[in-house]
Amino acid sequence: MVTKTKRNQTGGYFTAFIALGMATASLGPALPYLAEHTGALIGEISILFSTKAGGYLIGSLLGGRLYDRLPGHWIALGAVLGIAITLAISPIISILWVLSVVLFILGMVEGVLDVGCNAMLVWVHGSEVGPFMNALHFFFGLGTFLAPIIIAQSVLRTGAITWGFWIIALILTPIALWLLRIPSPTPPSIDPEEGGHKNTKLLILILFFLVMYVGAEVGFGGWLYTYAVELNLADETTGAYLTSAFWGAFTIGRLLGIPIASRVRPRWILFGDLLGGIFSLILIILLPNSVVALWTGAILLGLFIASVFPTMFTLAERRMTLTGSVTSWFFVGASAGAMFFPWLMGQLFEAINPTAIMVIILVDLLLAMVFYGIVMRVSEPNLQE
Repeated sequence: MVTKTKRNQTGGYFTAFIALGMATASLGPALPYLAEHTGALIGEISILFSTKAGGYLIGSLLGGRLYDRLPGHWIALGAVLGIAITLAISPIISILWVLSVVLFILGMVEGVLDVGCNAMLVWVHGSEVGPFMNALHFFFGLGTFLAPIIIAQSVLRTGAITWGFWIIALILTPIALWLLRIPSPTPPSIDPEEGGHKNTKLLILILFFLVMYVGAEVGFGGWLYTYAVELNLADETTGAYLTSAFWGAFTIGRLLGIPIASRVRPRWILFGDLLGGIFSLILIILLPNSVVALWTGAILLGLFIASVFPTMFTLAERRMTLTGSVTSWFFVGASAGAMFFPWLMGQLFEAINPTAIMVIILVDLLLAMVFYGIVMRVSEPNLQE
């Protein structure tokens, strides 16, 4: 039964994930402007993906331990405020290494918030978390959909991204204050001999799955704008709208995932998601000069991969006890993928050509499919679906 307290807690996590989504999607459309403002080349500015993801990794590890020991909503409150402050100052920094430090901090507070909301939602809803988990990540998608539109309007009206970042920062402040009104959930206590630590092999496999999947998701969302503009498949404004279309389809996919999660087994959802994502990328790669193929592929990719992360998280909850510390390791894998692959794409973008980005993303999803098969094989004897 979902009590009033549980509804309020769940609503708090949903709104916090709007903030997280807006922060995540703001970097991609802003990348050329940040490069120009700091005097950096595209290959050099790609370091921002790595520093942000490095901070996310540290924040994930730190956050897992904090949520197991302290009231979770106070930690989440600090994380949302941290996101707002770092976003507000990012567009006015003209030195690349200083901007890298700020984005490292942004990534760190994002990691703290991401781990906390996922873990606390599981603590609130337990084995019935499936639809709520998909709904949580739908609100992340909603944030990623809104951010590029706000930035595109800022560029259209002012010729710069600054006001777009400031507006996003202002939107986040009331979201943070909402968390003060709600009691924090109690983390589960587990026996180290029987809990999540017993499933180290499965934990490592899921971690590597997330390295590949998140590398593909963040890489595509982060480089799509620059890819389209460099290949003359979009101008600056249309490129921002293309990015928003990808994240909008991503959001719709997560919305559709809510009823699907209550009717279809996680293993089949994951298989369909990955297969559809691979098909979408093949379409873009085979027709590299087609605007229609790019828009179609981007929208289909967003729809298909939208529920991968929450579905894998739901599947893991059925096999192990998800404390804050155990949950944090999932986000270590996610941050490792987000740190390495977008950086690699930036290097190959200039060294080879922009289409190398799509090839790397396709390889990522193919490897994710391989790890998915191994996870299913290893967990099959004991997995409760």
